[in-house]
Amino acid sequence: MSKNISNEHSKYLKKLKKKKQAIFIVQISILVLGLGLWELAAKLNLIDSFLTSYPSQVWRLFLQYSKNGDLFYHVAISVFETVVGFLAGTILGILIAIGLWWSDFWAKVLDPYLVMLNSLPKTALAPIVIIWVGAGYSGIIVTAITVSIVITIMNMYVSFSSVDEDKIKLIETFGGSKLQVLNKVVLPYSIPTMISTLKVNIGLSWVGVIVGEFLVSKAGIGYLIVYGGQVFKLDLVMMSVFILALISALMYKIIAILENKFVKWQE
Repeated sequence: MSKNISNEHSKYLKKLKKKKQAIFIVQISILVLGLGLWELAAKLNLIDSFLTSYPSQVWRLFLQYSKNGDLFYHVAISVFETVVGFLAGTILGILIAIGLWWSDFWAKVLDPYLVMLNSLPKTALAPIVIIWVGAGYSGIIVTAITVSIVITIMNMYVSFSSVDEDKIKLIETFGGSKLQVLNKVVLPYSIPTMISTLKVNIGLSWVGVIVGEFLVSKAGIGYLIVYGGQVFKLDLVMMSVFILALISALMYKIIAILENKFVKWQE
């Protein structure tokens, strides 16, 4: 396979690889520089370390929580709630979008309600959702679902509706059913939008889970943030925020890997 690659293409691939490596090195350098300046500013008393903490203190606390197992317990709960909310919100949103595409009548009926729901501050309505559903895992998961489901419906419905009409008419001309149009044209066409929606839903699901944990949870990353703020243990807050950012980035990366595999499969 490699023998069929021209010298120009080989040079282009090497250039592309070097560019990716350079981007990664700069990203890591910015992170290290930021942490170093933060540590230095705290040691020189340029910032109030009681309020902002500093990297070495956060690292010590991370090791402490890791050794006694508390950290993994809280992280596991938040990840479980996020994954369930993420999958449920995405799947339900796609199914509802398919229903709206299937029935033009209901799509027009529900359109203003979807716009209204999308404009509502879902996180501000989290206390009401939790009262209705109940405290605990169920309330937090439903909060995560409500944050992501509306945007999923709207994105996927727009994607379904923008499919080339000529392709749909071609299948219908050969006697294809609406289900076959959905399977052969609409869904394959909408996969890139679906993947983009997955990327967005990761962040939205985490927002819903953390807000829910702020309100009712007795465990989880959101609980650690609230507890740390209440007892003025800001290093615990900063550690929780760092872990939250790391896990979110990791989940985003998993979706990006799936996207790359899909692109290669398409090619």
